[in-house]
Parts: sequence; structure tokens; C-alpha cells
Amino acid sequence: MSAAKIAKLSEEERTLDLKPVLEAGWSTTEGRDAIKKEFLFRDFNEAFGFMSRVALRADKVDHHPEWFNVYNKVEITLSTHDCGGISSRDIDLAKFIDEAAAKMK
Repeated sequence: MSAAKIAKLSEEERTLDLKPVLEAGWSTTEGRDAIKKEFLFRDFNEAFGFMSRVALRADKVDHHPEWFNVYNKVEITLSTHDCGGISSRDIDLAKFIDEAAAKMK
């Protein structure tokens, strides 16, 4: 998909599409148009397995998260750099990430 076809969420999309993601524990990021969430796992192996699942999906859909990992904690920030904010790509990836995290439990 070219950069011209990726657009920030409209106000209506923020109400309809972003709201359920925020209700699932994601939050907006201060100072930029992005969403973030922290995930905790039993140990490093489980956290790394989760990150591997997310990495495979992210590469497949050509949309890569910003993340930080220490032992069993993974912090993820999503924003679409091509449009300078939150797009439908972020919503889709956030939903996949939540599903992947749920399968790890």
C-alpha cells in the first residue's frame, strides 16, 4: 500500500474503531498520535514467544510496532509513520496483539 492511501483515522473512525481498542486497555500516548499498551508474561521465554508471533504478523502486513522488552514485560506503541498518526493499520494490529497475548495465557 502506498503512503498516499494510508490515512489517519477520522473523528468518526476514532469514535467507532479506536474506542473499543482503548476499552481493551490500550491508551493514547502523550505528545503524539499513537496508542500504547504494556503486557506482562510469566517469564522471558513467554514474552519473547509473544513478540515473535507479533513480529511475524507485523512483517506480513508491513506494519511494525515500536516496542521495548525487559524480562517478562513488553511495552508496545503503535502509530503509522506514513500518515503521522493512528490509522486503521494500528487498530488491526492492536486487535491481533491482544488476541496473541490472550493465547499466551
